[in-house]
Amino acid sequence: MSEKDAGRNVLGEPLLPCSMKPVTGFFRDGCCNTSDEDAGSHTICALVTESFLAFSVSRGNDLVTPRPAFGFPGLKPGDRWCLCAPRWREALEAGCAPRVVLSASHERALEFVSLDLLRAHAVEANH
Repeated sequence: MSEKDAGRNVLGEPLLPCSMKPVTGFFRDGCCNTSDEDAGSHTICALVTESFLAFSVSRGNDLVTPRPAFGFPGLKPGDRWCLCAPRWREALEAGCAPRVVLSASHERALEFVSLDLLRAHAVEANH
């Protein structure tokens, strides 16, 4: 499938938005929508933390530095962001996985991480 898979969240319900400030998602539509072109599987809506952001930088993905040319303000702790499911799992194994918003995490995240693990790291959607 080459078009956006607006699908469902990990709970089998309609996918809710993750963040419009900053605007997140593979399609920069505020949701963790995905498609076959989304090789990184940006499907987990996470509440990023300082330790996760430092971990991401150490892995070569600087999510902190603003990139105005791309409309990216840089993330700070407390921001919600659609993370790559494999990177979230990697952060989990390193002990710094951020909390997740289940209602805004795309069901395709379950190809990489179990629902039980996501539930164990869940935060309320309106946080």
